Amino acid sequence: MDKAVPHFREELEALLARLLEMGGLAEARVREAVEGLVTRDPALIAKVRDGDEPLNRLHIEIDDRCFRLLALHQPMATDLRAIVAAVKINTDLERVGDLAVNIAQAAGRYATHPPVKKLIDIPQMSDIAQGMLHDALDAFVRRDTRLAQQVLNEDDRLDGLKTQVFRELLTYMLQDPSTVEPALDLILISRHLERIGDHATNIAEDVIFMVSAQDVRHHTAGGA
Repeated sequence: MDKAVPHFREELEALLARLLEMGGLAEARVREAVEGLVTRDPALIAKVRDGDEPLNRLHIEIDDRCFRLLALHQPMATDLRAIVAAVKINTDLERVGDLAVNIAQAAGRYATHPPVKKLIDIPQMSDIAQGMLHDALDAFVRRDTRLAQQVLNEDDRLDGLKTQVFRELLTYMLQDPSTVEPALDLILISRHLERIGDHATNIAEDVIFMVSAQDVRHHTAGGA
């Protein structure tokens, strides 16, 4: 039994490292998708749109690691909550990767039209969403509920920017019907970025539950 505990700790540390690697990859894909949108770079857009396989492989590997830890070690209390949280976070990160692909697809369509406007709010939304994701994963590794709560608080900023994007683009569409199609893609991208923030919020809520066994899911605006 004494040998099994250190082995469990090593396996858990390896799991956390892979989860952080997946988080970094998901962040990078969101950043590159939005950069492709802003620069209208077809190669960068295609890289994100067609490059989902590494994230999918990590998703399967991390699930396997989680289930193996649960089956072999039967952890209790906080360790059990940490592994269950890792399973859920793994799913959230995989969905962030899918949303990055969706952004790249919309960016590819948008690039076939003249620009509707200078892109300011959408890159800002991307920065906030990536920051939330990074902080949520950092909170998970450090078991830091204060940082997790900061992530939950950031979600309102993201929602506010999405509403602002919608209102501004609606004005453009009403004034010039030729902007309708590309403007709808920008609205769609803002919605994808909001959902990425929702996934970061899910992770932050899992951190709070893991550390304190307190379920805060229905006390925040998070979802998706």
